[in-house]
Amino acid sequence: MSPSFFEIVQLSNGDYALRRVDDDSAPLVKISFSEEAREMMEDRDMNVAKAMIAAGIEAVGNVAHDIDWEEEDIEAIDPQPSYTLH
Repeated sequence: MSPSFFEIVQLSNGDYALRRVDDDSAPLVKISFSEEAREMMEDRDMNVAKAMIAAGIEAVGNVAHDIDWEEEDIEAIDPQPSYTLH
């Protein structure tokens, strides 16, 4: 499998997205800030979006490294309710 390259882009609605460079399908991740949050960040919202995406990628790497996934384990996982983390 050839390596994928990713980019962070600003969408037409102002949201930020992580997507594959060579793929026009739906982004892998989207980040949306409220107007209040944008005002507090004072034009640093792209930097915050980059930091959030980088932190997410690092967290996934840590979780994937710490867990020895078996095919049966993945199928047995019950969907969890979503939570807001602060």
